Amino acid sequence: MGPAFEEVVVANSNHSLVINEIMLLLSEKRTSLSTLRTGIGLVTIPLSILSFLVATSRSYDLENVLYLLAPLWAACIVLFGLGMHIIMRAMLRIRLFDARIEDLKAKDASVRALIDVD
Repeated sequence: MGPAFEEVVVANSNHSLVINEIMLLLSEKRTSLSTLRTGIGLVTIPLSILSFLVATSRSYDLENVLYLLAPLWAACIVLFGLGMHIIMRAMLRIRLFDARIEDLKAKDASVRALIDVD
């Protein structure tokens, strides 16, 4: 086994490392997308609660149930804020993963040929 064989092994190892890194980044991106989905779900909970309250507003008098509505409004605000935080964090991470994948594509022509579909 000569030096040419060792160079081929090293080149294949480097290529495998780059592909594995891209696979890891894509799995992290998939995790961030599921986090984004969770954040969207958290944002929709207060919206559905408020739409239910508006739809049933004829059934109650606001002054009589204010002690129940105040904590509900507070919980809705907290859920909405938490959901927006999760959404923004997930979107930022997705953009960072995409940028890192683009950097790896720019460095390796064989990886670029594998990833580019257009």
